[in-house]
Amino acid sequence: MKIFNTRLSTLSDMQKAQLAEQYQADDYLLLDFDTRQHSRFRAITVSGEAVGVDLPRTGVLKGDDVLINAAGELMQVIAKPQAVTKVTAADDFLLMKGAYHLGNRHVPLMFDHSFDQGKAGYSLYFENDHVLAQMLENLGLHIESTSVPFEPETGAYQTGQGHAHGHSHSHAHSHSDSHSHKESHDHSHDESHSHGHSHSHHDALVGRSNDG
Repeated sequence: MKIFNTRLSTLSDMQKAQLAEQYQADDYLLLDFDTRQHSRFRAITVSGEAVGVDLPRTGVLKGDDVLINAAGELMQVIAKPQAVTKVTAADDFLLMKGAYHLGNRHVPLMFDHSFDQGKAGYSLYFENDHVLAQMLENLGLHIESTSVPFEPETGAYQTGQGHAHGHSHSHAHSHSDSHSHKESHDHSHDESHSHGHSHSHHDALVGRSNDG
């Protein structure tokens, strides 16, 4: 089994061409957010080949990250669409209020800025949690279920990591330049419930598949 243990920060033109060919052959990894948080895991390429990932603990894998093994072989990571909750609001202030309450509970959040008929539209995304969804609805925000590649915002105090973007092929999904919120804070919350949003980075290979 091929083991990919280095994350590339830059790509040569030859490597970009190689990735384009691999993409056409389904030779890439389609991974959800939970899998991309691990530094060591097994996965199955879209074409069905089992591979291993064994990286230093340098942060969450993002969509379009490129890995290389000792033999110089490349493997591209694509963020897999997954079930999430989309949050929108009638005005930006209300959405900002919702973001505050989610952030105060250390919920990984993805931000989106799109345009509809020339008007800017903002939205938040988080992994499904019915308690949080109910809280936001009580605040007057609009909640809907959807499926998108989930790329949460990076913590403000984390150092950026290089990503090899700009490939010659295009993907039929969107990518966000953000990932998991990992700072530790000493807040106390008045909520009596707990959420399953903590993810351990362990050294044992985690068995995963792309079948979702």
